[in-house]
Amino acid sequence: MSDMIRVFLCDDHNLFRQGMRKLLELERDIQIVGEAGNGREMLDMLKKTGPDIILMDINMPEIDGIATTYKIKKILPSADVVILTVYEDEPHIFEAIKAGAMGYLLKDVSIEEAIEAIYKVYKGEALLQPMIAAKVLKEFAMLDKRKIKEGDRFYNDLTEREKEILRLIALGGSNKEIAQKLDISEKTVKNHISSIFQTLHVNNRTQAALYILTKKI
Repeated sequence: MSDMIRVFLCDDHNLFRQGMRKLLELERDIQIVGEAGNGREMLDMLKKTGPDIILMDINMPEIDGIATTYKIKKILPSADVVILTVYEDEPHIFEAIKAGAMGYLLKDVSIEEAIEAIYKVYKGEALLQPMIAAKVLKEFAMLDKRKIKEGDRFYNDLTEREKEILRLIALGGSNKEIAQKLDISEKTVKNHISSIFQTLHVNNRTQAALYILTKKI
């Protein structure tokens, strides 16, 4: 990758933040452009630092990570947020994704997984940790067994091929990987994904994947 990925760290635990900074600075393609201990500090520095990726905790003083994510997407829509937290419950996941986060990781991930997450989100791919992806797939299985109900109307408007692609998105598959698995062209995959977004009324791959988790009936 020729371009440097500009990363901002936002976490109220100084030791964790400093440790992440030192590890990420070892990557040739990653540049740490700023760090903050809470959402308010982060927002004050946002335009000046112009990050591509923001690694952010949820539970922080003054402004939490979810509220900060909402504000980031209004101030600098080009910046992508990856939540890095200890919370693995579905309400926190839902709220983070609804706020516009492109990825959701738990703090027990390895540094290699965190770095991979940065690269994937930078390339516009969905980022769901296996634990979270497993919850999504479980909901897929339950949805497929349910009778058609009002709350599922958007999902049931998807074609079988689109449902299949949505499952692969939930597993973090790139367009190229999905195309290879289904033996179709990347252009066809892109067309299906655009249709999925329109049908589910979502704006990105992560929101599309997590749509299923929000539709329990």
